[in-house]
Amino acid sequence: MSWFVLVVAILAAVVVLGGLFLVATANRLDRLHVRLDAGWAALDAALARRAVVARAAAVVDDAAPGLREAADTAEKAPRAEREVAENELTRLLASLDRARLPAELAEELSDAEHRVVIARRVHNDAVRDTLALRRRRKVRYFKLAGTAGQPEYFEIAEPPVPGA
Repeated sequence: MSWFVLVVAILAAVVVLGGLFLVATANRLDRLHVRLDAGWAALDAALARRAVVARAAAVVDDAAPGLREAADTAEKAPRAEREVAENELTRLLASLDRARLPAELAEELSDAEHRVVIARRVHNDAVRDTLALRRRRKVRYFKLAGTAGQPEYFEIAEPPVPGA
């Protein structure tokens, strides 16, 4: 009888410890999804700022045809089509003659592009970490991700960063 009690106690301890381990993993995954959402919000804000500065540059420099429209399209594009629109805006900004812009506006544009690069890297790092945890067997077997959507990388052509 004492062996039976010992086996049941050990089995109960294993179940409790396993449950605690799964709860800790689910909490980690939840924190990663929160980080992912914050990373996307920062990236969206950086892209919106760049679009605003691009529109200001289009007003100053009329030699950049389509820049204003590309900035509007990029800012209003749904998330699924955002990469294509942002790549078009990046291409047009790269062809912009910054020597014709006022120094403050050129500096603001460079700063906005630099912030986009940083925000994209932060977002993609969060996606990488979240996907790495979601690929583990225990997360898949016990469906610890719940109903959260599969995170996706945001891949756009990075503008040249000054001083890099």
